[in-house]
Amino acid sequence: MSKQPDQSYLDTIEYLYTLQKHGIKLALANTLALMKIMGDPHRKFRSVHVAGTNGKGSTSAFIAGILANAGCRVGLYTSPHLVSFTERIRINGTAITEEKVVELADRVRKGYAAGAELNPTFFEVTTALAFTYFAEEQVDIAVIEVGMGGRLDSTNVITPLVSVITNIDLEHTEFLGDTLEMIAAEKAGIIKAGVPVVTGAAQPEVLQVIEAEAKSRQAPIYRSNRDFSASRVLPGRGSGFDYEGRMMSRPGLAIQMLGRHQVDNACLALAAVECLCEASIVVSDQAVRKGLAEARWEGRLELACQGPDIYLDGAHNPASARTLAAAIEELRPGYRRLILVLGILGDKDFRGIIAALVPLADRVIVTRPDYARAMELNRLAAEVRAVHSSVNTADNVGLAIEKARAEAEADDLILITGSLYVVGDARAAICADAACSQSLSSLKG
Repeated sequence: MSKQPDQSYLDTIEYLYTLQKHGIKLALANTLALMKIMGDPHRKFRSVHVAGTNGKGSTSAFIAGILANAGCRVGLYTSPHLVSFTERIRINGTAITEEKVVELADRVRKGYAAGAELNPTFFEVTTALAFTYFAEEQVDIAVIEVGMGGRLDSTNVITPLVSVITNIDLEHTEFLGDTLEMIAAEKAGIIKAGVPVVTGAAQPEVLQVIEAEAKSRQAPIYRSNRDFSASRVLPGRGSGFDYEGRMMSRPGLAIQMLGRHQVDNACLALAAVECLCEASIVVSDQAVRKGLAEARWEGRLELACQGPDIYLDGAHNPASARTLAAAIEELRPGYRRLILVLGILGDKDFRGIIAALVPLADRVIVTRPDYARAMELNRLAAEVRAVHSSVNTADNVGLAIEKARAEAEADDLILITGSLYVVGDARAAICADAACSQSLSSLKG
């Protein structure tokens, strides 16, 4: 049985979540003040900075895996978490302990309480906590995922060895702007003077913005399908491909993450690693191959349970939903029916997500995660019923899983998606469910 969280940890998490009352602040003043209070930890480790609309977590996981296999002590900072807050902050794949979260959060809290009236946000404090942890644990390098946007994101106080911009699509338009060009400008804000930038962005108007920013900062820029690419891609589990980059050719690579898009993310990681090699980080061919092959990222087309197979994916915008749909179509020939469990946050483009995923399903079960911003159940069900004739509802994700299993045969595919919060609830339910034929931990190997 897993250990129950200590009360001091629960109190700390409650304190952190109360900071959400301060909302989202796209500004760096608070973060810089917190860094100063904590001794400027962001200046004490080397880093890779990863921004973009989709694929940030997977790309970060690939980079971290390669570097760990190269013998580096690697920090990894990502968001959001799925089940436990500790997932956000890891070193060589091991999450920060609850005890360390308590200690560091208390130090950050006392530090800003003794100084100016900052009213920091959840993410500002979490970033200060993570960077302090990496500095004090003396990581060789940290892979830092942007929370939102880039230019004014709390993580943008670092000067990395390489900046990565995965791709650009419409997201968080209320904060980042309502055009691709405006969003690209925010993402391109992570580009630093003279620091190489690697991107998987493809739209001409987006590339124009990113390249202009790189030029203004004299930062070398390397583009997917121009400066690096994949070829001979083999579909399915354990996808194989050849990589051709600026400095290295790597035939016969393999990844376990599912979907053609993960090959693209792996290529971005390899292009970033090429830049790190130019910064005198030694990465062997074996480290590349093993790092890619072992990399996992929870909640991204993750096989969570078998008999019937249950896949989890945090697709939460139309672009990621379309990518997920393409991956599911690759998997679909191996299954009889697709049962879709769908929950979406109310502030997302739910119609775009529905349009991409619902037509693929034989049955749809509409649900909602345990989160205040979740879309109201009856409203989402009505939207789904407008495009599908076989729709059921469940008040929560755990009940939705029960309903899906009850009507599924062993050769059916159950897909749970629409939000990372839905995936988090699903992982918690499945991990606690003895009926699941294989645990998540054993499947992750």
